[in-house]
Amino acid sequence: MSKKITFATGNPRKLEEAAAVLKNYDITVESLQLDIDEIQHHSPLKITEAKVRTAYEEVGKPVVVNDSNWEVPALGGFPGGYMKDVANWFTAEDFLALMKDKNDRRIILHDVVAYCDGDKLKVFRFDRDGVFVSEPHGEGMSMNQVVSMEGSGGLTIAEEFAHRCNNKKIDPTNFQHWQKFGSWFANEVSE
Repeated sequence: MSKKITFATGNPRKLEEAAAVLKNYDITVESLQLDIDEIQHHSPLKITEAKVRTAYEEVGKPVVVNDSNWEVPALGGFPGGYMKDVANWFTAEDFLALMKDKNDRRIILHDVVAYCDGDKLKVFRFDRDGVFVSEPHGEGMSMNQVVSMEGSGGLTIAEEFAHRCNNKKIDPTNFQHWQKFGSWFANEVSE
């Protein structure tokens, strides 16, 4: 019997990714768009935990959220918990200007799925390494135009998204946070 989870998101791409991965665990994803004010905090995990607790309080049933944040070692971990705001302020060129004189061009993507059912709060994290490219490529969010993730063949995230949209294929190895959640939820949670 298929299990069901409510995913608090208004992002169709995130919903597509979750559904594609979780179907392998016989989990159906139900989307629910909520307007949740995110707390401001240096720790991205504190933001995600507050967000999933708020989502649970609003829907009154088990729920998951998915957050991503970036850590640039050469910039002392910036932007961290402030990624959402920074991504709206900075252009692709702004990010490249920050990295102009940096020898260390690494960036780490922290993808997090958080689950809350009122009693349990569980967090599933997957870290991926990437690098800043020398010039923007692709369309969409500024950061996605200037970062190439390990294993992408040099494509920026924006180019990967465009390629995926054309092929309609999602590689589950890029979504280990959802795999970790799916494995746990399928085996540990009874409905």
